[in-house]
Amino acid sequence: MLKEALDIEEQLVQWRRAIHRRPELGFHVSHTAALVAGALSEMGIDVRTGVGRSGVVGFLGRGSPTIAVRADMDALPIQEENRVDYASQTAGCMHACGHDAHTAIALGVAAVLSRRELPSQVRFVFQPSEERADEEGLSGAARMIADGVLEGVDAVIALHCDGVLEVGHVDVGEGWVQAAVDSFQGWIIGRGGHGAYPHQTVDPIWLTSHVLSGLFAIPSRRIPPLQPCVVSVGVLRAGTADNVIPDRVYLEGTLRSYDGDVRQQLAQEVERAFGLARALGGDYQLAIRTGYPATYNHPAAAAWLRQVAADLLGPEKVTAQQKSMGAEDFGLMTQQVEGAIMRLGVRPPGAPPRPLHTATFDIDEAALPVGVAVLAETAVRFVTGRLTKPA
Repeated sequence: MLKEALDIEEQLVQWRRAIHRRPELGFHVSHTAALVAGALSEMGIDVRTGVGRSGVVGFLGRGSPTIAVRADMDALPIQEENRVDYASQTAGCMHACGHDAHTAIALGVAAVLSRRELPSQVRFVFQPSEERADEEGLSGAARMIADGVLEGVDAVIALHCDGVLEVGHVDVGEGWVQAAVDSFQGWIIGRGGHGAYPHQTVDPIWLTSHVLSGLFAIPSRRIPPLQPCVVSVGVLRAGTADNVIPDRVYLEGTLRSYDGDVRQQLAQEVERAFGLARALGGDYQLAIRTGYPATYNHPAAAAWLRQVAADLLGPEKVTAQQKSMGAEDFGLMTQQVEGAIMRLGVRPPGAPPRPLHTATFDIDEAALPVGVAVLAETAVRFVTGRLTKPA
């Protein structure tokens, strides 16, 4: 399978770069979806479009057992800084999380499997909007599940680029491997005035300094030390002039956790921290939005991916240390059916780590056939009954 994947490496690179040049956000992935649907159709795969608002599903073969291969298609609102000929042509938008590679790899899996006679079905799920939810708070995975994408599916597998792992390596943990994510948006409300007369105001920036101290103390002073969690503030806006104390300060942040009780406590502690503004003479408004659940890799499915990767790449290239405070709506899918997501190394040999969600993120494209081979071989072994659950 690795040889078959290497044989189409040039096509994989072309797909990936075409998608990278035209990044799209959220559910607005019409160009990417059209590329995917067209490629699948040329392979002779039955295609359904508009699934989960703008997703694409390919159906190869019929019958049971059925395994789904999932890829996400959306990009991030980041201005790319890479100086490459395939750089983003859309201002303020780039594939900074590797979804262009995920999509190209899933197309590659479809390409190599479409040449075979399969005894049952492999389903290809190309999902929009992994990075954000819609106006009803639903992400692409939730929308596609609601549209029946997992009906009749017995297992689902996926991968995610890892800029720390060297190309040619994969990591597949089991159990809880990625955190639940929630967010908060709030206003610290004071009473503004002239910067020369702060005693005549209720300075919301001063109030916010106490709120921030309260927020950042939550993981270390309010949550048990053996329970992983994160509280981060990503947006803080206030003021229009250096000599004007504003009326209010706006804050946005993210909450990450694994344990359900910790997840609930984080929301309560954020409310308590914002309450410091009221205790000091100001006020606040706060909204906490529930996001994705933690992602669970079923042990059997994780073992399948590890075994296949070890057979193809060598056991020394496979680890099982995967655990992250990053979040993935793939967890919604493994709530429905057995499945697992693996980390695919995309760091060039000898290069420093390449952090996700940065303006300079890029991949070593030699990783593309590696991802294709592991996912395709896992799918073949699944539909032919050659995978067994560990004792």
